[in-house]
This record gives sequence, structure tokens and C-alpha cells, in this order.
Amino acid sequence: MSNNSHTPFRPLSANAEAVYRQTWKPLGLLNGYRLALAILLTIVALADIEWRPLGERDPHLFMMAGLSYALFALLCVVSIRARKPGFRWQLHAQIFADIVCILALTYASGGIRSGLGTLLIITLAGGGMLMSGRMAILYAAISTLAVLGEEAYMLISGAPPGPSFTHAGLLGGTFFLTAILAWLLAKRARESEALAAQRGVDLANMQQLTEYVIQRMQTGVIVVDAQQRIHLINESAWHLLGTPADPIQQNLTHLAPELARHLNLWQENPDRETQLFRPNSASPDLLPRFAKLGQASQSGTLIFLEDTTALAQQAQQLKLASLGRLTASIAHEIRNPLGAISHAGQLLAESPQLGTSDLRLTEIIRNHSQRMNAIVENVLQLSRRQRARPEELALKPWLEEFVMDLRRTHNISADHIHTEVTPADTHVRMDPSQLHQIVWNLCHNGLRYSLARLGVPRLELRGGTNADSLHPYLDIIDFGHGVPPEAETHLFEPFFTTENTGTGLGLYLSRELCESNQARLHYIAVPGGGSCFRITFADPRRKQLT
Repeated sequence: MSNNSHTPFRPLSANAEAVYRQTWKPLGLLNGYRLALAILLTIVALADIEWRPLGERDPHLFMMAGLSYALFALLCVVSIRARKPGFRWQLHAQIFADIVCILALTYASGGIRSGLGTLLIITLAGGGMLMSGRMAILYAAISTLAVLGEEAYMLISGAPPGPSFTHAGLLGGTFFLTAILAWLLAKRARESEALAAQRGVDLANMQQLTEYVIQRMQTGVIVVDAQQRIHLINESAWHLLGTPADPIQQNLTHLAPELARHLNLWQENPDRETQLFRPNSASPDLLPRFAKLGQASQSGTLIFLEDTTALAQQAQQLKLASLGRLTASIAHEIRNPLGAISHAGQLLAESPQLGTSDLRLTEIIRNHSQRMNAIVENVLQLSRRQRARPEELALKPWLEEFVMDLRRTHNISADHIHTEVTPADTHVRMDPSQLHQIVWNLCHNGLRYSLARLGVPRLELRGGTNADSLHPYLDIIDFGHGVPPEAETHLFEPFFTTENTGTGLGLYLSRELCESNQARLHYIAVPGGGSCFRITFADPRRKQLT
């Protein structure tokens, strides 16, 4: 927002504002009192109002002193507003002018008995608040000497009704007491204000630190009021819910209906165990936790969102460690007799006395022995797999190099494999060797299924960023017959296969490798035939467990 061109002063900074409150503002208030007093006394003098004892001794002097006092106060209004000359010069000039003018008014009204000398108490109190202790005492001493000097002059000149040194002395003592107390109170007030300002700075810094920590937390944090309007959402929660536009003050029911439903269930029964939910198809499973803010019935709720992908990864590591110990012992028990069976079948097939039907039986023995050996090799490969070491990869260059390797291995022309990455600068975070193993397995299956249906191997590999969650993805699309609907739910189960020659471990191993990298592998049916296996990578902006 721009400032108006006619604004006389620039906006003050926090430090300048504090200085203004402690110096110029109280000086302006003191001058306001001075101006009001001078105008009142001038009106009394000019209107020829008989208000004893004001101006009783010397009306002309009283009028001139009042006018001078009023003009000086008006001049101070301008100088304070312009802040020229400096604060100290104006303060001393004004206090000194107060002493001179009030003393002249007091003399014109018959001396200390008129009571006008007490007006200096307010001046000294105001000055004591704005200057150092020694200067406040100095002006109290000047005022006392001025009052005593005036009474001495009246004694020498023989002016009626005669001097009152006792009254002058008591008034002088009041001057000193007022100046000292005003300085002490002002000092205490300034110290309290400085302490409060420091506390305010500390609180502001603490608030900024708290906001920074909340925004950088891996756990999603959302604060909603009693009407489920969002008042705070940190960066992690924003990403987990699919980066909604302008989430503040939105209703949770519109932003994340499933999360709002879980919140309603928790409010009905706080002891109820919360369940996992998924904001959209591309999001990971989230575990919500709820905590009430305050004790009132209309108080808000604090929501924590935990990405269970990391927990699943840790569980996966434990499962693989257990599987490794189990398969190591099973392999020794299976592979030795399996090798003996396979060798015996080969020897039996070489016997010249076997007929055609018996040779078919030996072929069955050999085929199933090879299949069993492949299953053992796949399980051992899973158990021996190294822990994932994710790296940030540029998807398009990696995919181009992968396709060249795939074409050379399978002797496929460039026309049979189409690749597309949009946007071209898409980056993913995954272990390169494990990503190669996953995509290779999916592409190998896709080429085989496309060849069986079309007579030629054909694949499409499409990468990019999901518009809802901003998570990068990679689709491996084949042109085979697709997966039967009744088999989709069992597709990633170990040892499940739709082919007699398959081991049922390829897709299971691929999903396990994806989960160890906090990625997801799921199947998408293609209308008109074919299959799409989508790898949804973890958000590269969020730190992964390794």
C-alpha cells in the first residue's frame, strides 16, 4: 500500500516509534498544557476581567507576560511538529521559558502569595520526566532561587503586602521533591517500557521460531476452529492434502472431506482409534491425530497428519530382515533335493528305453524344477536386497538411457517404444538400481503381453507430475489383453500369477522395491485393452528416511 503524497511524515519504524513515545509526544503534551494555560491567562488579561489576585500588582506586565507566553507556546507547536531544533534544545528552552514567564506572571500578581508560583510544579514534573536527574535538580534549584530572588526584590522595593520567605522556601522544597520524584518515576517507567519492549521482541522472535519450526516439520499440522475453518496449515500438511489454493479460512469439509469425516468421528468419541485415509488416489496413506485446543466446548482442534509411507518402509525393512533369515535356511533345504530331482530327470530322459509318454513326464519334471528354482532365486534376491539409497534423478535423461538399453537387449526398433516426460525437467527421488530393476521387470512383461496380442512388441512410457498432489509419476503402458477384473485385487500378492509358467513374484518384488523408496506402484486398467502400471514417486521436496 502506497503512502499519500500529502502525508507530512514517513511511517515510523518500531525503534523510532518508541523514541517518539518517550520524547516528542510527552513534550508535545507538556506544550499543550502550556498553550492552554497561556491562552487562559491572556484572555483574563485582555478581557479586563477582575480576577484577583491575577495581575493585581502590574496588569500591563501580566498582559505582556501572558501574550508572550501564548506566542511562545504557539511557536513551540510548530517547532515540535518540525522537530527542529533538536529535542534537548527545545526541552531546555521551554523549561527555561516556563520559569521566566510564570515568574513574571507571579510578580505581576503580587508575588508568591498569589499562588501562581505553584504552576512551576507541573513544569518541573514534566521536565523531570524528560531529562536526566541532575538536570531536573538543576532546574528545581533555578526555580527555587528565582522564587526567593523575587521575594527578596519585593522586600527591597517595599512592595505590599510584603514578602513571604517561608512560603517561598516551602515551595522551593516542593520543587526539588517534584523534580526528583518525576525523574525517578520516569526512569522506572522507561525501564518498564524497555523491558516490555524487549519481552515483545522476545515473544515475536519466539513466535517466528515456532512458526518456522511448524512450517518445516515433516508432520502435517492443521488448526481448525469449532466450525472446522482452517486457521493454520503448515507446508507438510499443504503438500499432503494436494497443495490446495488459499486453504486459510476454508472449511475442512470442502478441502479434505475424508479428513473432516474422521474429525467428526473423533469428536463424537475421542477414545476411538483413528484410521488411515487417502486424500486422493495419488496421495500416500495418512494417519490423522487430533487434540483439543482449550477446555471450552467451542474451542478449536489441532490435527496432526502422519505420512505412513516412512513407517511402512521401516516395517518393510524389518520384514525383509526376517524373510532373509527364513529364506537362507529354506534355500538349503529346497535347493539340494531340487537339484537332485532335476539331475535325475535329465538322466532319466537320456535312457533309450523310455517311450514318448515317459519323455513327456521327464519334460514336466524339468520344467517344474526350473520354475521352482526361479522362485527360490527370486525370494533369495528379495532377502539379499540392499537397503534403498535414494538419489535425486532427472527422469527424462534416465528414461532415455533406460530405453536405449532395453531396445538393445530385446532387439526392438525405436518405433515400438514411445517415451514422453511432461514437464521435461521432472525430477524423482529413488534408488537408481532399484528403479532400473522395477521398470525393467514391468517393461519385460509389457513387451511380452503386447507381442502376444498384436504380434509386435509395443510399449509407452509416460512421465510427469500429478496435477492434484504434485508428486512425480511414471506410467508403463502395454497393449496386451489387460488384467481380468477379478484378478486386480490379488495382482501384487506373492505367488499369484495368471500364467502357468509365471512365478507370481515379479509384481510383488516391484511393489516391495517401490515401498522401500517411499514410492507406490498400482495398476490402472486401460479402456479398450492393455495395462498401465503407475509408479508414483515420493515428493522430492520432502526428506526421506534412509
